[in-house]
Amino acid sequence: MAQKWYGKDFQIGMLGGGQLGRMFIQEAANYDVHVHNLDPDPEAPCKNLASSFQTGSLTSFDEVYAFGNDKDLITVEIENVNVEALQQLEDEGKLVYPQPRVLRIVQDKGLQKEFYKEHGIPTAPFDLIENREELRNLNLRLPAVLKLRKGGYDGKGVSVLRNHEDLQETFDAPCVLEDHVPFEKELSVIVARNASGAMVTYPATECEFNAEANLVEYLFSPANISPGIEAESQRIAREVIEKLDMVGILAVEFFLTTDGKLLVNEIAPRPHNSGHHTIECNECSQFEQHMRSVLDLPLGDTTLIRPGVMLNLLGEKGHTGTAIYENIEDVMAIPGVHIHLYGKQTTKPFRKMGHITITASDIGDARDKAARVQQMIRVLAP
Repeated sequence: MAQKWYGKDFQIGMLGGGQLGRMFIQEAANYDVHVHNLDPDPEAPCKNLASSFQTGSLTSFDEVYAFGNDKDLITVEIENVNVEALQQLEDEGKLVYPQPRVLRIVQDKGLQKEFYKEHGIPTAPFDLIENREELRNLNLRLPAVLKLRKGGYDGKGVSVLRNHEDLQETFDAPCVLEDHVPFEKELSVIVARNASGAMVTYPATECEFNAEANLVEYLFSPANISPGIEAESQRIAREVIEKLDMVGILAVEFFLTTDGKLLVNEIAPRPHNSGHHTIECNECSQFEQHMRSVLDLPLGDTTLIRPGVMLNLLGEKGHTGTAIYENIEDVMAIPGVHIHLYGKQTTKPFRKMGHITITASDIGDARDKAARVQQMIRVLAP
């Protein structure tokens, strides 16, 4: 980058003010990088950390364009933003990373799947469906998975079709219909690329989901996979970001099938829940890597320096109101426990309120401690 990227005269505009932006700011502050956020929630997690915080719509052309117009660089911590405004800013010479054309693909799961097919990237077989009637008229291979093309996140907008009765209540909108893939594990690889073309990948992580909330509950690093699967997952992640010609940080989520194949499930062009452990477990965190990649700086070392387990802190079922973290001080007393609260004052069932990374000398010890921590801490309301 030709101009000076640190100090108050260089302004990064970030669309979104959630926990991902909050952790980005925490790392950027070490380099005197100034981050300005736009978010619809006046009490978003970035509010008290950002160099400036503006309340506004992320999907409004006028508000996104006005926000980005006086910034030196625009990035995102959420995909659901107005791509047309970002495209206009890019056309006028602003640096926008990830690029608007990448966001357009990621916002539409149908375009994602067609991108994988066009570029020979392994993914589950699929069909594109316009509505419920078209779905009912298909000769379905059941079970199958139906995903809304637009608007789904954190498990929302996904429906598993196990029998023909499930068709009666499912989505009546453009969807991706995927073959149900028998898989052994869900994996994720974080890859970063700067404008100069340099790339780095993080070691693969293994995700374990909360079945009721359809959210990641545990994340294990390193993943319990063979060296061959590790190498292949990183190769595919590099291929995806390179074929996208994307600048920034990208999470590539995989299914490892029961017959040992890797299939790309989805991608996220921003820091990701599956990379939170990198703050404590890797030489350079995913959040610092995001900053380095969009500023075209030397990319950081991704070496795993200690094994770890990441546990999402989710709001307890049946509790809505001012958050209370039960037994938090007892958890803090356990060696290797690192707590990250996101600054959300109000909890509700399954809301992501924070995360805890548990480090140890080996992954087995970390797993044992994580199970203990998970039983101890709960996010409640009065």
